[in-house]
Amino acid sequence: MSAAPAYLMHTSARQPVSFSRGQGASLWDTEGVEYLDAIAGVAVASLGHANPEIAAAIAEQATVLLHTTNLFRIPWQEQLGERLCLLSGMQRAFFCNSGAEANEAALKLARLHANARQVTQPQVLVMDNSFHGRTLATLAATGNPAVHRGFEPLMPGFVRVPYDNIEAIRQVAAQSPDIVAVLVEPVQGEGGVHAASAGYLQALRQLCDEHDWLMMIDEVQTGLGRTGTWFGFEHAGIEPDVITLAKALGNGFPIGACLARGKAAELFSPGHHASTFGGNPLACRVGCTVLDIMQRDHIPQRAAASGRRLLAALKLALGNHPEVVSVRGIGLMIGIELNGPCAELVGRAREEQRLLITVTRGTTVRLLPPLICDDAQIDDIAARITRLLSPAA
Repeated sequence: MSAAPAYLMHTSARQPVSFSRGQGASLWDTEGVEYLDAIAGVAVASLGHANPEIAAAIAEQATVLLHTTNLFRIPWQEQLGERLCLLSGMQRAFFCNSGAEANEAALKLARLHANARQVTQPQVLVMDNSFHGRTLATLAATGNPAVHRGFEPLMPGFVRVPYDNIEAIRQVAAQSPDIVAVLVEPVQGEGGVHAASAGYLQALRQLCDEHDWLMMIDEVQTGLGRTGTWFGFEHAGIEPDVITLAKALGNGFPIGACLARGKAAELFSPGHHASTFGGNPLACRVGCTVLDIMQRDHIPQRAAASGRRLLAALKLALGNHPEVVSVRGIGLMIGIELNGPCAELVGRAREEQRLLITVTRGTTVRLLPPLICDDAQIDDIAARITRLLSPAA
């Protein structure tokens, strides 16, 4: 391919391939070469590419009404809000356009909670190796120094602690009376596919109750079936105060959501927060269609079964591999940690195996295939990864 146009800002290290069409878990490049997609647009296309029901909903709604404004009632938005709240145990929804925006809304709820408590220098507990977005606030909440560089000084108001370590949080709680909320991922996807233990999240819920903190769960990557349940927090049997969603909710159409219950659900009032495009008729009809398909086809349960199959196959094939440190995951969210940097595997997988993968934190191959993969495709992903990591003959 020719060099990327000079008119695009250099925000992405784009691979030398462009895709012209997709179907389910497959993508075809402009030369007609087929690839097996184990990224799904980074956990976005959970129902696969070119899903015909979603395409039909988009096409029909585009001929009816794309956008009004949140100054008026939007029936599709009200329906999607109700359905998400009933699924999650939340009470109110705010719609936006991305995961970062959803997390921004959550952080603003934390500030309003602080104001109600008359805390003048509020702090939000966040975790090492976390990722919450690239706006200035969500960047400051993110626990990865690599993405901070060049944007210092970071926004104040965050206290960072080790992930899945409840004792570290107890120590900070004893020393920091101005903490008002916790923002945590049930599984750190960008951080290397590390899942929080159920006991950790349960103890964190108890601490939030004891100290009047909002428990805010970032489900942007894990939400809507990715971990084998509708939401990642369900594995711990807890009830958060705030949940953020995006990615899978639109299956490629931009939409984000911030859900809240209890006191957190009543913090916003008119003028506190808004979004021009958020929750428009098209986006919310797409979200409703996604939920229709996921509920009808039992997608979370399907992802749980497919995840067990993929994880078992990878552990069997790679368990004694000299360079593999760990094969871990939950649902269709799998990490293969190697004993050294492995970014070159992305290009090799694409060229040698026609498989699309990502590498996160430098040493972990991350697999996020569409949740609609059949058994043959799951087995194919495992086989291609095994061949990729096999020593050259």
